[in-house]
Amino acid sequence: MAMAAAKKKSAGSQAGTKGGVAKGAPKEMNRLVASNRRARHDYEIIDTVECGIALQGSEVKSLREGRIALQDSYARIDDGEMWLFGVHVPPYAQATGFGAHDPDRRRKLLLHRRQIDEWMGRSKQNSLTMVPLSIYFKDGRAKVELALARGRRQYDKRHAIAARDAGRDAAREARSAAKGRT
Repeated sequence: MAMAAAKKKSAGSQAGTKGGVAKGAPKEMNRLVASNRRARHDYEIIDTVECGIALQGSEVKSLREGRIALQDSYARIDDGEMWLFGVHVPPYAQATGFGAHDPDRRRKLLLHRRQIDEWMGRSKQNSLTMVPLSIYFKDGRAKVELALARGRRQYDKRHAIAARDAGRDAAREARSAAKGRT
C-alpha cells in the first residue's frame, strides 16, 4: 500500500510544473559551471562540503551561461552565517535596471547550523581558511563545493608538483609496459 502511494506521489510530481522542472525542459543533473583550479595549487585541502548558495534571479541566469570568476574568493563566518566573498558574477545581459545585481556582492552560503559551528571551530583552532573549489548545478539548484584548507608554502607547492609529475610518469610507464606486452 505504501509502495503504491510512493509511486503515485513521484508520478504526480513529474507530471505538472510543481516540483521543480517545467514540462519539456531538460533536467540537468550535475553540470559544472566553474572550478577554482588555483585553490588546489595554493592550498592543501583538508575537508570539503557541498552547500547551497542564495542567488538573485539574474545571477542564476549568468551562472547558467557559465559566467563567473572564482579567483581570490573565500568564505567567512559572520554572526553565525557563512558568506562567500570575492566571487564575481557579471550582470546578465537582458537584466537591466531593477533586475540587475551587484556583480561583487557577498553571497550567503546555505549550511546546517551544526556544520557552520563545526567549521567555525576548526578554522579558528587550526587557522584554516575556507575557499570555494567549484560551483555547479545539482538538480537545478546552484551548489558550491567549499573546502577547509591550509595555505601551502612555496616549497610545499614544488613538492606537490614533483609528486604529481612522478605519478604521471609512473602511470605512463605502466601503460607503455602493458601495451608492449599485448
